[in-house]
Amino acid sequence: MKEFEHLMSVWQGQPKPDKLSVDEALKQVKKGIRGLTSKLYWGIIAMIALIVCAFIITFFFSFRSPATTIGILIILVTMLMYLSLMVRHYHILNKHDLTQNPAEYLNTLKEYQKNRAKVTGWFYYIYMMLISAGLALYFVEVLDDAPLYFKLITYGSTIIWFLFITFYLKPRMFKTEEEKLELMIDRLIRLQEQFD
Repeated sequence: MKEFEHLMSVWQGQPKPDKLSVDEALKQVKKGIRGLTSKLYWGIIAMIALIVCAFIITFFFSFRSPATTIGILIILVTMLMYLSLMVRHYHILNKHDLTQNPAEYLNTLKEYQKNRAKVTGWFYYIYMMLISAGLALYFVEVLDDAPLYFKLITYGSTIIWFLFITFYLKPRMFKTEEEKLELMIDRLIRLQEQFD
């Protein structure tokens, strides 16, 4: 019997899980969403500027080889696809108000997280392959008169840069974003469980 009483006293002595302050949780989630949407917003602005530059180069510069024009068009179309994906993600995060219906917002965030992980995974590799193909076609004419060592340096540094982005930078960027989303979703789930 003493063992049972001792066990009860230990059990009752356990610290109660902290209740999450509604205002603080909502403030943190809003701050996290604002950070993600701000990053997407500036990414959209930068992508629009790059698309305008690619458009100007494609249609206002004359090239001897059709491969160069095709390469720039591939890059342009790829950037337009990526821009549409960024705009879509921006609207998903920005269209709902967290304070109106937190449960619906939580479902939206979960769906966004699932879609983002799936789409970003395969789309990123397609994006990099198309950009690489476009640059390779573009460099055919641009580097036509360049010495061999300059061609090797240009192609080599481009390949190294793409490998660095793909295998070093991309996983870290997406992991950080995934952790932020997971933290926001966790806060909303804890908040929802307090009221259930």
